[in-house]
Amino acid sequence: MSYAMLRNALDTGGIWSIARGLARNDSVYKAHLANCDLPRRNDLDGRGHLSERALSEFAHFFLTICIDQVKFMEVLIQPEQLHARIMNWAAEQIRLGALPDGADIILKSALYRGEVPRGAVAGLVGASERSARRVTAALLKRGVVVAQTQRKPLRLAFPATLASRWMPGLFPDKV
Repeated sequence: MSYAMLRNALDTGGIWSIARGLARNDSVYKAHLANCDLPRRNDLDGRGHLSERALSEFAHFFLTICIDQVKFMEVLIQPEQLHARIMNWAAEQIRLGALPDGADIILKSALYRGEVPRGAVAGLVGASERSARRVTAALLKRGVVVAQTQRKPLRLAFPATLASRWMPGLFPDKV
């Protein structure tokens, strides 16, 4: 429940999971949960029937695990290099003719802004509406951008086919 609430509140798209950290600390996690059901220890341990101190210790444990998992994913994804990896991939695809000119500009904009309004594509790439639709279609076809509908803004996607290229180390190499 806590993970679902965090995922909703932080809008991370599920890039990290508390479940991994809790599973790695299973016995400690279960002990903290059990302790939360203990009766109040003394008059200084909250006002209700259950131990406030145990709840506080659980919250500290849980948040420590959350921070640990974010740091774990940060090491794997290397966000400070993500921009360069995506831009290098896009430049390579443009050189090979797999993506039209301007595709890199849309990817960069989506990466920094979070989304690109459809009406802004032509202005960003400095081309006609028809050319802008061609760039958008190519990016959608490759799965590197997504949109809820044909009129909704474009958002950067992280297709599994590019995971090893855009986020090396996230998945183990095939053996």
